[in-house]
Amino acid sequence: VQLQASGGGLVEAGGSLRLSCKVSGVNFAIYAMSWYRQAPGKQRDLVATITAGGATDYSDSVKGRFAISRNNARKTVYLEMNNLNLEDISVYYCHVEGLQASWGRGTLVTVSS
Repeated sequence: VQLQASGGGLVEAGGSLRLSCKVSGVNFAIYAMSWYRQAPGKQRDLVATITAGGATDYSDSVKGRFAISRNNARKTVYLEMNNLNLEDISVYYCHVEGLQASWGRGTLVTVSS
């Protein structure tokens, strides 16, 4: 399985970014997909999950600001991030739930004050 995350970058506080993650090598449509993030010196935390059926769940820290979605035809999962703040600075990783080896390189999100 291969995952290619993109869309990170530098944004001012209060701004928005949209992350994408292209997945290959698995039957994408049957798996739940998640976004995780890891800030410098901290553990990797779950941000959002979308099931194969489209149900979504979010960590309390991003609820109401972030939205996860998927396009099964494109084998891609997205993370729309709004009202970004300094606590959102992290490397963001997508992950195929249930497949331990399914971690890509991640994409860095930086927020300036």
